[in-house]
Order: sequence, then structure tokens, then C-alpha cells
Amino acid sequence: MPVYPADEAVALAWWILEELTGKSRTQLQFGCKDTKNIPNTQTIDQIIARLLRNEPIQYIFGHTLWNGLDLLVTPATLIPRPETAELVERINTEMSKCENGQMSKCENEQMSKCVHVLDIGTGSGCIAIALKKAHPNWQVTGIDISPEAIEVARQNAIRNHVEVNFRVADIFAESVSFNFQFSSFNLIVSNPPYICESEKSSMRPNVLDYEPSSALFVPDADPLRFYRRIAELFSNPQASIPDRQERALFFEINEAYPAEVSAMLKRLGYTDIHIHNDIYGKPRIVQGRMA
Repeated sequence: MPVYPADEAVALAWWILEELTGKSRTQLQFGCKDTKNIPNTQTIDQIIARLLRNEPIQYIFGHTLWNGLDLLVTPATLIPRPETAELVERINTEMSKCENGQMSKCENEQMSKCVHVLDIGTGSGCIAIALKKAHPNWQVTGIDISPEAIEVARQNAIRNHVEVNFRVADIFAESVSFNFQFSSFNLIVSNPPYICESEKSSMRPNVLDYEPSSALFVPDADPLRFYRRIAELFSNPQASIPDRQERALFFEINEAYPAEVSAMLKRLGYTDIHIHNDIYGKPRIVQGRMA
């Protein structure tokens, strides 16, 4: 039984060659005669040995290209997925409507100058950095319970030439609502842990054995625990923002629970709740607003 399907194995082979030579696949295929950076076969053998142990190639090389960003990744952070890039694009699309005056309540300034973003469970910082890159005027903060992940996120902000405020915070700590000013944010986004423990049996070893389980899994008995906590913190009456536009909330979700997440948001007073499918047709993004 092969470790990787044939098409994935071919893609990994090209990835290795591009990484080790510093050349694109096109350069390698067509006419690049430079032999200075021909990779050492021993190095290639070492990489292949790690791949055969199911170690993700992103961790082997220590970085990955995602949504136009070059991001450091370590076993302390999840490897950014294409679905999360869709979440970023959805935010950009929806918030552009505000900038065009369809929903904005900002007076005497464009909305782009008054958006304060909080990315909860930031991990590598991919969402926060992508939003800041697309909207330099936005004020973006990313939080995570893992100090190791926050350090990676800070390095990624520097690597991608943006200023994002990253800090360690536990949203389940009793003091978080007092020590962390949710009232200063009008856009919250989160791709929290959402895979149920019972789903482990269908997952590949490169995920189960290497990526941080604390960033992946939730108990079967309470699959919405992160969504509920975030939505409750953001809907707290003490967190009202009378001088700014309505607050927007965006989640990446488990495809099994779109109705449950939507119903929970409705119970908490959120409006304009919408579910968006990913490129595979699976419900992946839920958004809502809190007046």
C-alpha cells in the first residue's frame, strides 16, 4: 500500500526539487541549464525518509506558501488549508460591501480606517496576516493559547512585512472578558478546533501524528464549545460599540454542524446569518452580525 497516491507523490517530488534548487517547476522543466544548485542525493533521501514516516513536507522545510504568503510553520501550528484562504476571501468580499456604503455606520471616514479585527486561535497567524496584507489600514490582533504558536505568528508578520499585534490568551479563562477588551473589536474571525474526536479514524497519519491535536479536536459531546464561547464573548452587552458600525463575526466550521452553529448564533441575538460552501460544495463558513 503506497504512503501517497501517485499524483500526490509527483507533486511532492516537484516540491522537493523547487525547494532545494530555488527554481520554479517551469524553470526545471524548460531550459534552465544552471547546475550550481543541483541537490545532494543524500539530502533528498533524508527528506523522502521523513515523508515515508508521514511527516508533512511543510514541517520538513519549515514553511509553506499559502494565499500569496510565505509562512513559517512548526509542529506548534496547524498547516494553513485552502479552506481557510476561502474564509479570508469571504471576509474581504463581505467587508468590501461595507466600504462601498452598503452597511457602514462610520461617519466622516471610510470603514477601512475603523475596522479592528480579532483573530481567535491564530496559530501561524495566517488569517490575521492575510487580512492585514489586504487592508493595511485595519488594526489586526491575533490571539492563541499557545506561546509557541504566537512566536511563530510574530515571525510570520515580520516575514511578510506587516504589523499585527499577537498575544497569548485563553478564551476559556474566567478573566478573559475582563483582561481582554472585546469591546475594542468590530470584526472577529476564528478557525477554531472543530473536528470531533470520533472523526480521528478517518484522518491521515500526517495530520494525526504531527499537527497539534489541541488545534484540531473537540469533544463529541460538545462540538460547538469554541463557537459558543466566542459568540458569547462578542455578544456581551458590555462589549457594545456605539460609535462604530455593527460588529461582524466569521467562523470556519465543521461541515457537519452549519445548522447548529447558525441556530446558536440566532439564539444569542446575531442577525444576517449566512452559510457559505467551500470549493468542494461543503458548508464551511458561517457569518453573522451583532448590532
